Amino acid sequence: LNLYNSAIRFFYRNVLHILWDDITIPRMILEHKLPTVLTIDEIDRLLDAVDDIKYKAMFATMYSSGMRVSEVIHLHYDDISRTKMQIHVRDTKNRMDRYTVLSKRCLDILTQYWFEKGRPRGILFPNKFTGNYLTVSTLEQVMRRAVSEAELPAGATPHSLRHSFATHLMEQGVERQNIQALLGHRDPKSTEVYLHVSNKSLMGIQSPFDRKEGAGHE
Repeated sequence: LNLYNSAIRFFYRNVLHILWDDITIPRMILEHKLPTVLTIDEIDRLLDAVDDIKYKAMFATMYSSGMRVSEVIHLHYDDISRTKMQIHVRDTKNRMDRYTVLSKRCLDILTQYWFEKGRPRGILFPNKFTGNYLTVSTLEQVMRRAVSEAELPAGATPHSLRHSFATHLMEQGVERQNIQALLGHRDPKSTEVYLHVSNKSLMGIQSPFDRKEGAGHE
């Protein structure tokens, strides 16, 4: 509807040279719904509902690092740094490399996956039939089944894991500029703030995926 509104407004103003009243002919206000946020317990239930260790590792990586679905799909073996406990995110929405945290719990799951699934050295999560990258729709299908089995909110999608990561970090008191750096957001108003965040400062941030485990040992 807004597209038609804009086209007619352009025609009136620039072709017919007739004034256009936005008050008399208002634009439709679109409602933007936020992604579903899962609790830490719901994250655990989701992972428990996934039988295939590959998809369990992918979902654990999404939540523990805040990576986008496409970024996890395009991960390579060399992107995982066990010494620095970081993940090098190369294929991003904004075509901008960044680093994000590697959770200890996630590393354990990744290690189990790696040994059980042939120790892949190139693409970390290859399609078992073609050896190429998995598709987003495949992960969405696995997610829907796991959400149903774990009786989680129906609106939960793979993107909910990334959104939950950011929300839980904010609840932990992590500074917004560091969260933006981990997520790889490229907002013109905030770019100057987080592009210069030092890599060392990000190394001290604890993934929310490790928070529950750490609390149990206190």
